[in-house]
Amino acid sequence: MEGHYVYRVNASASAVRAGTVTAEEIQPAISFSAPPEFNGQAGQWTPEHMLLASVVGCFISTFSGMAEFSKFEFFSLDVEAEGVIEKDETGWRFSRIVLRPRLKIAQNDRDRERAKRLLEKSEKTCLVTRSLAFPIALEPEIESVEEVVESGKLGSSIPIS
Repeated sequence: MEGHYVYRVNASASAVRAGTVTAEEIQPAISFSAPPEFNGQAGQWTPEHMLLASVVGCFISTFSGMAEFSKFEFFSLDVEAEGVIEKDETGWRFSRIVLRPRLKIAQNDRDRERAKRLLEKSEKTCLVTRSLAFPIALEPEIESVEEVVESGKLGSSIPIS
């Protein structure tokens, strides 16, 4: 593994407080606007939403990679992120993000503890969350579900490992 990696994106203004973000060899381009509360257009991706999307994307990638390495199977993982922006003496800034992962696993007390540890470790080792200068709170919900076996196969929920 190399000692560093470089990622590049480009943005072009398309209107007041709005534009398009592109990255080489990645489709589609993303149109964005400032949020409505900052005189932007409603119904558009905002830089604030993209930051939260980066956090949850990194969290899911980190967790699923660690689960695969640890041979930990799970049925599903959904993560909600809530970012809080507050005004201080220097201006508006994110003051915290709350991550609410919802993880479904097989009914097993030992796996429940492993799941909790993997979720906590994912938050601490995710590249994006480690790079932010404000606190990240983790409020996990772990649901144990019964495995449904039909014809020797798991039902509609196929474990991800």
